[in-house]
Amino acid sequence: MGGQERSNQKRVFVTGGGSGIGLAIAQNFCGAGHQVIIAGRNKSKLEAAGHEYVEIDVTDEQSVIDGVNSAGDIDIFVANAGAAATAPALKTDRETWDQMLSVNLTSTYLCARAAIPQMVERKWGRYIVVASTAALKGYSYVGAYAAAKHGVLGWVKTLALELSKTGVTANAICPGYTDTPLVDEALEKVMAKTGKNRKDALAAFVSGNPMGRLIDPSEVAGAALWLASDAAASVNGQSITIDGGETVS
Repeated sequence: MGGQERSNQKRVFVTGGGSGIGLAIAQNFCGAGHQVIIAGRNKSKLEAAGHEYVEIDVTDEQSVIDGVNSAGDIDIFVANAGAAATAPALKTDRETWDQMLSVNLTSTYLCARAAIPQMVERKWGRYIVVASTAALKGYSYVGAYAAAKHGVLGWVKTLALELSKTGVTANAICPGYTDTPLVDEALEKVMAKTGKNRKDALAAFVSGNPMGRLIDPSEVAGAALWLASDAAASVNGQSITIDGGETVS
């Protein structure tokens, strides 16, 4: 590796990096020559991923602080960890509501507070949150999840404004239904509840995407790598939508 390449190498921290979109992001940054640390709660998945890793619970402030501190200097932070739960809006119990806000919204606040100050000190950094098209529109039966993801965009836009003179940017990526273990689990639940086969259950998931397919995790990973590049130095406070045109209207 030449001197110029070494100077361009960044240290990247990815939450929820053991599988799905997070793992694809980690692999993409690693393939581009960066140092990658993945974080999550499932040790076996983290070990299987083959990257440097730390075990953290993104809903626990001290766990996040300890995990970030153990990783050393972080140049690029990708807040990808999240979870979804389904229930009719008015039958969503308080426990589910609080859980969805904690793992999908509050976690991005905790991660930002832990990771961004060191970036500001070094006058360069990228804070990237993997949100969802549920941050841009409503979806039936995932009201708590959608509320949390809408909140993520407000948080990212506020960070972007306050950090605009520091060399640190904050952006979000909003993918539609993506080919991940999370969607696989959702498909299994639909099949169990409705008796549909996998093909018919999947058709319902992709019906909103004009391209008629799931998003590939590599597409989200590509957007994350671009947001961290010099080509995106002036991209700040934005939500990069990857949905095949679902939210065009």
